Amino acid sequence: MFSEKIRILRKETGLTQMGASEKIGISWRTYQDLEAGKKPSYDTMLKIADYFNVSVDWLMGRTENRKVQP
Repeated sequence: MFSEKIRILRKETGLTQMGASEKIGISWRTYQDLEAGKKPSYDTMLKIADYFNVSVDWLMGRTENRKVQP
C-alpha cells in the first residue's frame, strides 16, 4: 500500500525515481526499495509526507484523506 501511494504521488508530480529521491532528500536506491515494497523508516516517511504535502496516516493507509489535518 505505501509503495503504491508513493508511486502514485511521484507520477502525479511527473518525477522519475531519481528526481523524487533528490527532492525528498534520500538516496535513489532507498527510494527504489520503497517503491518495491520495503518499509520506510519513520524519518523517511516524514520526509516523503512533507515533500508531497500528505499525511503520514494517508501514506500508511489509516485514512482516505491525503491532506494533513490542522
